[in-house]
Amino acid sequence: MAKPDYDTLIVGAGFAGLYMLHRARALGHTARVLEAGSGVGGTWYWNRYPGARCDVESTQYSYQFSAELQQQWRWTEKYATQPEILRYIEHVADRFDLRRDIEFGACVTAARFDETARQWEVHYERGSRLTARFLVLALGCLSSANRPEFAGLNAYQGAQLHTGQWPERPQDFTGRRVAVIGTGSSGIQCIPMIAAQAAQVTVFQRTANYAAPAWNQPLDDATDRSIKADYLGLRARAKLRPTGYAFPYGESAALAVSPEERAAQYERFWQLGGLKFLGAFTDLMADRAANDTAAQFVREKIRGRVHDSTVANKLLPTGVIGSKRMCVENQYFETFNRPNVTLVDIRQSPMQRFTERGLIAGGLPHEFDTVVFATGFDAMTGSFLRINVQGRAGKGLRDHWREQPSTYLGIAVAGFPNLFLINGPGSPSVLSNMVQSIEQHVELIAGCLAETQKRGAASCAVSAAVERAWGEHCQEVVASSIRATEDSWYVGANIPGRPRVFMPYTGGVPAYLRKCAEVVSAGYSGMEFTQ
Repeated sequence: MAKPDYDTLIVGAGFAGLYMLHRARALGHTARVLEAGSGVGGTWYWNRYPGARCDVESTQYSYQFSAELQQQWRWTEKYATQPEILRYIEHVADRFDLRRDIEFGACVTAARFDETARQWEVHYERGSRLTARFLVLALGCLSSANRPEFAGLNAYQGAQLHTGQWPERPQDFTGRRVAVIGTGSSGIQCIPMIAAQAAQVTVFQRTANYAAPAWNQPLDDATDRSIKADYLGLRARAKLRPTGYAFPYGESAALAVSPEERAAQYERFWQLGGLKFLGAFTDLMADRAANDTAAQFVREKIRGRVHDSTVANKLLPTGVIGSKRMCVENQYFETFNRPNVTLVDIRQSPMQRFTERGLIAGGLPHEFDTVVFATGFDAMTGSFLRINVQGRAGKGLRDHWREQPSTYLGIAVAGFPNLFLINGPGSPSVLSNMVQSIEQHVELIAGCLAETQKRGAASCAVSAAVERAWGEHCQEVVASSIRATEDSWYVGANIPGRPRVFMPYTGGVPAYLRKCAEVVSAGYSGMEFTQ
């Protein structure tokens, strides 16, 4: 077999790619990271829009592999902003001397497994080509920007921005008329910031979303010291929680207590803020009647914050709370009390087409200077499918996932030897604290690489039967909840033609960790090591 250029090639230089590089080096591998951007950061490199901020507390949305790093890095806020998270990732890259093995501006377009040489051939822009024994796709679940096709968009003469591909240069909206299309997490974060600066903001909303206040605040010295004094305990407690995110959880069922007790508990968790609200009761994602009580509580909170009852009614979400990711906001609803902000419900007034100066919705013209597309991502699979990945016998990943995105544990795909995914479909990924899940996946993959070396094997792969069994288990688990009962990006509903399959594993982080531990203790059961 021809000697490859590298033992391990990694695509992506975000949280996942950087730690994978660090671990590959520890195994003694020659390794290289290919990154499309001009710097490290992944999601936090591209999502520079105003108001971008993490919805998991910064002290937990961080690496834990280095005790010194945990102790020495000082977060300034409860929920870190994009610039601060990017500074953190850049600090990690420098601290562990990772940049020397990263090639920036390298957008990977294709990867093919050479069955004779038993190695991957990776192609990227400018006609470059590299080979490696192992290929790790550290692409991120929310990194492929979704740009819906809008009629007449080519005619529009104003500026166009997408929250998921925001320019590095700060944008000045002073005196400008701005349209924002989309009211998911990125829209909810950027709209208040843009409205505080622009002359006029028109928000085009298709679906109102549930959102809870972050109650963000500076991280004072006493809190910082307290967390660092018990970081090991905090991380251990997080692994016992369904989301891998440590915070108080209620121990009662919503329907097992009186209405008064239920209202008081919801208020307590509302004051905790953000994603924590859904931890108020044990049955919110299992019982629709229980879920309805939480949804109604949030709707009443929204009514109390928006002055105009007509506007408030448009902002009231319906359906299952938690079937889409709960948004975390800072003064989002109050923004609609501003005189320079207008809400257009495109279910009532459908967007018809763009014009040179704006767009027509419900037969009415709307003119603006800049349009911001807060239309989210081709989540979970989009970043993988935009690369032409070919495994055994030239079979493409796009064909393999045509009916549903199947994997084994979210890290490996049948028919694609020596290929590993970080936070792929079939793993807790977006239902968990992503950085903790990234580290766990990297450790699991590093274990597979080490086991392949230990056995003197040429390749590590999974069988179709093992992959199918894991996929069936994932669907059985989600069927026991009400998460998949409505359209969301969790099931790919925002992408036309995408098969409707709930992609993240809903069994929770503890169950997933137990399964992975069983796999490792049984000698990496489910993995096939070929000489």
